[in-house]
Amino acid sequence: MVSKGSAIAQELIRSGRKVVSWPCALLVQELLMAKRDLKLSRVLKRMSKCEVLLIDDIGYVQQSREEMEVLFVLLAERYERGTVMLTSNLPFSKWETIFKDPMTTAAAIDRLVHHSVILELNIASYRLEEAKRTKPPEAA
Repeated sequence: MVSKGSAIAQELIRSGRKVVSWPCALLVQELLMAKRDLKLSRVLKRMSKCEVLLIDDIGYVQQSREEMEVLFVLLAERYERGTVMLTSNLPFSKWETIFKDPMTTAAAIDRLVHHSVILELNIASYRLEEAKRTKPPEAA
């Protein structure tokens, strides 16, 4: 089973688009290392070459303020310059837990929703459903 974001990304690739996909936690670590090594602008420039950036599971792992600041920098850099696709299990109303600050949260959401298409999927987790199907019956 493929996540909805990954399925859309695969279709974009088939249509000839250059897509880069990152789990949010790994992307943030990459950005932090680049910032530490004074190479953040170089990494952002490299990422700007892809047409579509898929960030998977934003909000799944709680990040520090510094981690979310570099993510915000990436989102601000891509604003109106490149497509960003996000998957999240959190509605926008809970994103303050991601960005830790009401103003940064509002600014991030503002950039993301401008010129965007939002797909809200209220469906059962395919991982949970798969686990239920493959779970061996309990012994009596």
